[in-house]
Amino acid sequence: MSASEWPLWEVFTQRRAGLPFEHAGSVHAPDKEMALQNARDVYSRRGEATCLWVVPADCIVSPTPEEAGSFFDPSNDKIYRHPNFYKTPGANFE
Repeated sequence: MSASEWPLWEVFTQRRAGLPFEHAGSVHAPDKEMALQNARDVYSRRGEATCLWVVPADCIVSPTPEEAGSFFDPSNDKIYRHPNFYKTPGANFE
């Protein structure tokens, strides 16, 4: 298997513990260990990340543009999904 045939891995980085992971980019690698090392070398060499996730690109799924309308159908007719009818502990929405 040549480098041009290696699978594509998507890289997500976390700047500090407790912060969300963000998509940083992609790397090619033959296996997960090499993908993690490549991601470290490319996306955290200057201390930009404290944690990394690498995910095979072919494992990420998303609705197609044609499906997006019905998939993300608004739920305005389902008022019980909005937090207007109860108090959330520790939240101040006023």
